[in-house]
Amino acid sequence: MNTASPAPSPTTRALSWCLHLLVVGLLTLVAWRAVADGRTAAWPVVTAAVACAGAYAAGPPLPAVRRSRRAAALWLAAVGAVWLVLLVLSPDAVWVAFPLYFLQLHLLPRRAQITAVAATAAAAVCGFAAHQGSFGAAMVIGPGLGAAVAVAVVRGYEALYRESERRRRLIEELTATRADLDRVQHTAGVLAERERLAREIHDTLAQGLSSIQLLLRAAERALPGRPDAAAGHVAAARQAAVDNLAEARRFVAALSPPALDGSTLADALARLCATTGTHHRIPVRFHLTGAPVPLATAHEVALLRIAQSALANTVRHARATGADITLGYRGDHIALDITDDGTGFDPALPPAPDPESGGFGLAAMRARMHDLGGTLTVASAPGHGTSLAARLPLGAPADRTPTPVFEARP
Repeated sequence: MNTASPAPSPTTRALSWCLHLLVVGLLTLVAWRAVADGRTAAWPVVTAAVACAGAYAAGPPLPAVRRSRRAAALWLAAVGAVWLVLLVLSPDAVWVAFPLYFLQLHLLPRRAQITAVAATAAAAVCGFAAHQGSFGAAMVIGPGLGAAVAVAVVRGYEALYRESERRRRLIEELTATRADLDRVQHTAGVLAERERLAREIHDTLAQGLSSIQLLLRAAERALPGRPDAAAGHVAAARQAAVDNLAEARRFVAALSPPALDGSTLADALARLCATTGTHHRIPVRFHLTGAPVPLATAHEVALLRIAQSALANTVRHARATGADITLGYRGDHIALDITDDGTGFDPALPPAPDPESGGFGLAAMRARMHDLGGTLTVASAPGHGTSLAARLPLGAPADRTPTPVFEARP
């Protein structure tokens, strides 16, 4: 019945029913004692007790009493007035003051609560003293102690309620934060998978389609004068399509590239150099330095994809006459160097991503190295070729954040 409170909980509803039963029980006790004692004014006491019970029962069902402090105060004043009449008729009505304390502490504004409780206690003391025809300290202790207990209980309950509300809000905030974190993690996972697919598509399908396009153009130029050469280009394009179909099936299933199945990274790079040289008439030489050591699949895939992407850029953009790939095992790290003698470019002005001409290769390479804690250095200058150096630590954590480096050749 606290008009300032939100929708009552099961606990508050139980407390309200206990208060209702207490009021009804005390009023019944007052009426029963009046009749049992054989007082001449028994029926007026019973009538006043019934009227007080009726006034009390009329309040809780009224919506206005539950919603408005003003209406609740008027209802409480009416109950208090009938109680005063009952107190004049019977000294036993002093017992009803105790539940009235709780009603006043719950329904009245905070500044008026103590005043109302003190006035009720004073009325109870005076009424009981008038019936006894004398005044003593014991008459004050009962109502006064009851008022103090009621104030302490209500204030303690309010403090517990505020603490409960604070914890409830904290739990709601934590729940909302956890939900936000779950959404952020889900979004991050989606973006990471999207980035993985983008890199794989760029390094496999896009480069393979570009190679097929170059081979078909070469076949077109060879016709009609050199049908044998054109047939060779078409056969190479067909084989490139077969290889890329296998790559597509592999990266969709998140498996290692076919080039790494049953072979080492060095063998895969050597085959890549041979295939590129055969298909595009560009000599690509492979060099191996150091003693090979087993690598994690993620490291081998990253280095192979970087080599594929770098050679694809050499074939498509550099107009190079030759290229070299060097794989070096250097104790605490592995090094992959790709160089060509092509036209080069200005590293300070990296190409913007363009769906038509590409421009995603270097970004994908940097992302692969970043994920594994490595570094990527590109050195180039217009007319002086390009050198790409990838360095990947062996056995180092993959959560480091290296900064990719571009160098301009002198």
